[in-house]
Amino acid sequence: MRIVYLLTSLGTGGAERQAVLLASRMQQRGHLVHLLVLRPRESEEWATTLPILRLNLNKSPVGVLTGMLWAAQFFRRFRPELVHSHGFHGNLAARLLRLAYPQAAVVSTIHNIYEGGAARMWAYRWTDGLSRRTVAVCEAARERFTALGAVAAQRCCVLANAVEERELMPEPGRRAATRASMEAAGEFVWLTAGRLTPGKDYPNLLRAFARVCGARPDAQLWIAGRDVAGARAELEGLAAELGVAGVRWLGHREDLSALLDAVDGFVLASAWEGMPVALIEAMAMAKPTVATDVGGVGELLGDCGVLAPARDPEALAEAMLGVMAKSEEERARLGCAARERIPAGFTMGARALEWERLYREVVASGSAA
Repeated sequence: MRIVYLLTSLGTGGAERQAVLLASRMQQRGHLVHLLVLRPRESEEWATTLPILRLNLNKSPVGVLTGMLWAAQFFRRFRPELVHSHGFHGNLAARLLRLAYPQAAVVSTIHNIYEGGAARMWAYRWTDGLSRRTVAVCEAARERFTALGAVAAQRCCVLANAVEERELMPEPGRRAATRASMEAAGEFVWLTAGRLTPGKDYPNLLRAFARVCGARPDAQLWIAGRDVAGARAELEGLAAELGVAGVRWLGHREDLSALLDAVDGFVLASAWEGMPVALIEAMAMAKPTVATDVGGVGELLGDCGVLAPARDPEALAEAMLGVMAKSEEERARLGCAARERIPAGFTMGARALEWERLYREVVASGSAA
């Protein structure tokens, strides 16, 4: 099968990581794969050896039109049978390109319960017929988008995000080495991971952590995530205003598994989510977890972690302190229970087979028509 994966960027986010992992799996399974990226190269991107065409779109009408014409020419040369798009801009571009190249079936993926306001939902609704199938990464996203009328219920299904389990194996010896390199001794260390964007609600986390530090001065918080639009400076200002000590700003990190080995717990304070990959990775690494109950988090975590309401720093702090009050053995049992959920439904090997079956189904349905 000839497949194009269409993304807004290759920046270091969970949705982009999912697309790259899935595209690599499809190439390994013998499919001819190409990445089509709307935006120019970013300073920090997921590494891949897959062929990439960058449209380098800017916000001017001329720039967008030029890029889309270039993409249409590429489609005529490559002759894709299927275009798998990701995120609002990627989904919209794939649907519009189908007008220029109707031979390709389009599969759209919604990665979050929130992808913009009324205008974007109208755009989804208007172009929905150009996508043969829309896939949400969690049941909460499917329910919201179908309720809004942005997606036709009969063409929408759920396939959750997944991780490469072999890359996420706890290594006891690595814990001591990483903590030593980070100059962490006996402190209780929390880790969170994700780009510094509004959806991750780092102000909520910092306000919660200020309360945690008031009760447990030995606590540390490591924040691994790429700065976006200068958000880090504002967040550092908030931390200073709150008088929060013990916060480490790590930027984008490729060694998340080593960091997870080193820390004592994982926390996610998001205001909205889809199926957060960082949380899946933390569970695979057997970390006790506290997370806000948004998007697909509850579907993913089940009873193997602690949920807190979104935008409620007091409740989040209480949940974090509750985990810290547990014995080491109790936290280990909680982490092991979380890890056991991953092979059952969140590994990329199994998920890639489900995607491949879906691809064949949508391509065949077009041939039958």
